Amino acid sequence: MPFNDPNNKKKTVLPDDLHNHQKKIAVINDLTGFGRCSVAVSLPIISEMGIQCCFLPTAVLSNQTGFDSYYLYDFTDHFEAYAREWEKLKLRFNGIATGFLGSMQQADLTASFIRRFRDKTTFVLVDPVMGDNGKRYPVFSDQHCEKIRELVALSDLTTPNLTEACILTGTDFHDGFWSEDELFSLAEKTASLGPSKVVISGIPDGDFVTNYIYDEGETGRDRKPRLGGSRNGTGDIFASILIADAVNDRPLKESVQKASSFIQKCIKRSLELNIPPEDGVAFEEELKNLH
Repeated sequence: MPFNDPNNKKKTVLPDDLHNHQKKIAVINDLTGFGRCSVAVSLPIISEMGIQCCFLPTAVLSNQTGFDSYYLYDFTDHFEAYAREWEKLKLRFNGIATGFLGSMQQADLTASFIRRFRDKTTFVLVDPVMGDNGKRYPVFSDQHCEKIRELVALSDLTTPNLTEACILTGTDFHDGFWSEDELFSLAEKTASLGPSKVVISGIPDGDFVTNYIYDEGETGRDRKPRLGGSRNGTGDIFASILIADAVNDRPLKESVQKASSFIQKCIKRSLELNIPPEDGVAFEEELKNLH
């Protein structure tokens, strides 16, 4: 072993910067073997963008939960021991990204992780996965949603969909058209929780899908034609591109446009290959073009 003296039980002390010569992003999300989502998406995308992806799994699944049957191993009880090993290595992260957190305990552990590992150069993205289509997911109680709200307060950027932005801010959800004033108010209220940057993603807009961008008070829209129905993992692709671009100092509006264009290409290719929606999108077909 390079840092052990075979004749002495005492280990050489590792320099603080030994494992920090490359940009790194810590991704806290589940690890799914089949059905492109979570870490299975983040790892190749962040790597393709020139950054080391270090993942901390919240659960291990055989396939994503949109299938009729799946195996799940909850990793919550191992979270703290896993993180302590990273502390021993004195790892420093340029970015931290969080995804689906299925329990209040996971949300608390993730908040603790952010406080322990972030420094003044760390960019934190929280994807507050709690619901869709005007309803929160069954696993989320009022108390659980409050834990996610507390986590959002620690972020630099949060990427809720319309439903999640309403949950975060206590705003009544409604179907149909959302005006500029409504979206600005929703984004501003979300930003008041803590993050300076907010992207309300996947807003239904007739035959289009809109992402509403709020960046320290400045706003913008990214609008793309809708292709097919909902597909698993697109939010993970979106968040992975945004956190990698943030670490690489790319402007948020430019990053959102890049991410949505990439997802469109992936969906188009998936339709051409007749990929079932629950299998996610064939991002591998387009990964080489992600620059």
